[in-house]
Amino acid sequence: MLRLLLIAQIVCALSVASTTPAWAEDGYDLWLRYRPVAGPLLQQYRSKTTSVVQQSANPTLGVAATELRRGIAGMLGRPPAASMRDGGILIGTPRSSPRIARLNLPLSGVGREGFLIRSARVDGHPVTVVAANSDIGVLYGSFALLRRIQTAKPLTSVSTSDAPRLSLRMLNHWDNLDRTVERGYAGSSLWNWDTLPRIEQRYIDYARANASIGINATVLTNVNANAQVLTAPYLRKVAALADAFRPYGIRVYLTARFSAPVELGGLKTADPEDPAVRAWWKAKTDEIYRSIPDFGGFLVKANSEGQPGPQAYKRTHADGANMMADALAPHGGVVLWRAFVYSLGRDQDRIRAAYDEFVPLDGKFRRNVIVQVKNGPLDFQPREPVSPIFGTMRSTRVALEAQITKEYLGFSTHLAYLGTMWSDALGSRTARPKQASQVADTISTIAGVANTGTDRNWSGSDFDQANWYAFGRLAWNPHADPSVIAQEWIRMTWGNDPRLVRPVVAMMMRSREAVVDYMTPLGLSHLMGTSHHHGPAPWISDLSTPSWNSAYFHRADANGIGFDRTASGSNAAAQYAPEVARGFANLAQVPDEYLLWFHHVPWTHRMRSGRPLWTEMVEHYDRGVAEVRAMNAQWAGLRPYVDAHRHAAVAAKLSKQLDEAVWWRDASIAYWQSINKLP
Repeated sequence: MLRLLLIAQIVCALSVASTTPAWAEDGYDLWLRYRPVAGPLLQQYRSKTTSVVQQSANPTLGVAATELRRGIAGMLGRPPAASMRDGGILIGTPRSSPRIARLNLPLSGVGREGFLIRSARVDGHPVTVVAANSDIGVLYGSFALLRRIQTAKPLTSVSTSDAPRLSLRMLNHWDNLDRTVERGYAGSSLWNWDTLPRIEQRYIDYARANASIGINATVLTNVNANAQVLTAPYLRKVAALADAFRPYGIRVYLTARFSAPVELGGLKTADPEDPAVRAWWKAKTDEIYRSIPDFGGFLVKANSEGQPGPQAYKRTHADGANMMADALAPHGGVVLWRAFVYSLGRDQDRIRAAYDEFVPLDGKFRRNVIVQVKNGPLDFQPREPVSPIFGTMRSTRVALEAQITKEYLGFSTHLAYLGTMWSDALGSRTARPKQASQVADTISTIAGVANTGTDRNWSGSDFDQANWYAFGRLAWNPHADPSVIAQEWIRMTWGNDPRLVRPVVAMMMRSREAVVDYMTPLGLSHLMGTSHHHGPAPWISDLSTPSWNSAYFHRADANGIGFDRTASGSNAAAQYAPEVARGFANLAQVPDEYLLWFHHVPWTHRMRSGRPLWTEMVEHYDRGVAEVRAMNAQWAGLRPYVDAHRHAAVAAKLSKQLDEAVWWRDASIAYWQSINKLP
């Protein structure tokens, strides 16, 4: 108890120390800028926020009150009082606040993490109540109230409630213990293992940002795991981060290297059926929970790209996952077992692999195992059809894994708003019979590969912050409108001037499609450079592993282009539900955007536009470049509405994006011409 109180004091002290925000517009404040507001609602805001009152002192309610005071002080120019005044804000739960208990608010429908914001009268005072069934719900509601002010919505007669649709909303950090970040484009790892367990202000601000968008879990380490993170010295450092994140509702997870019993425990095997191996994992798990009582569990990459796993011992993925699940079950922990698998050296259709390995195991996993599936069947490409696993594993908990860091979409250089991509995936049909037919309705969890680093603006690009924000908002509500999310982020990050908001929303909503056009139009995929995955390289065909070659995926020859995944080819289309599979496999029905994903067609194939395929491809490449050129011009015209530092930083990125879009177009067209000999 003494340790928890000390941690709470440290967290509150760090938060209070930063109550007065720095005013430099360098991107550090993300969407929590809390800059002064002006306009017709200013007086209303001031009259409604004269005080922030909590009736119970605990770490989470403390940070909720601190955040409200910080935001109000920054936006309205004066700190609110801590005792009830006219127009105050009352926060708490029926258990923590007798005043809220007397209101008998309808909280049964918001669950454990949801909240209610309502205008009411308490002890004769008009107040805005932020109420929930739990302290973390109050914190989420407090951020929602601040968001109303940031986005210029009125505070009179407020009556709103909200609750997350998914219980586990997680960031996956591909961060290594040496502070390098795999697929990281924003500096070094956030976690300074050399100075931990000392807590830095940046860790608190990271937790604040995540709590503001409802993220409630974080995996600290890379899926290509280092077993050392499970040793006692590192677990003390992990425990310090867990203590710092706890008031913000964030549980810590770790990646577990399957061979850890051999590497750390001195065992001769990591066979999941070996009693000594099972005992080692149980003892290690018990050790973790002694220092981190709310530890979330393990994320595991096994038998994938050279990582160790149960198949080395002729066991299944279910055997390996269940062993770890049994060790975690007494503590309430879960195993997230990644379905990103494919066989090295086999000339197979790589996108079939996850389905072929995991669907036969449906129903064989423990209840505290979640199979984590990438949004598409390949590898975070600019566009993929959704993975056929969604809606198929009906007796297994399934998570959708998205990639916030843009490994295949221009790193942190290219403006590509991914809210549209994730919304498309979450809304894709699975055609589960007699059940909900969208991916969003089949998952229990969503995980995003983080794009954060030590760069001052966190993500390497100011606009890449929008993808972190959009991921959290879609994790909270997978059915949310990505254009509404974009507008929220713009208003909170850049300002409420409609002369700024409207054109930037338009830029963001078109941006990802532009990247698809100049990189991988009409269903092409994985044409990027080897290993680094940057820049065009459709000509690569000499790597020993067939599916690491770009030519493996496009299969272009003098007659045509595309990967035949119909019954006459790999038949991967048949992995989808019959009504979905028929649409993909039928050349007359397949959407243009997936044409070359599922079909090998002649260069002269007549498209819906009436143009031949080759002409259509060139049109897409040109359209992508034209869109980036238009974004450059549009951003240049917004100079009067954006601070000079951030305007210049974005302009530099957009200029580089235009150069690289032209590079993609010209190199790609030249290569295809070398094959098809067409003008």
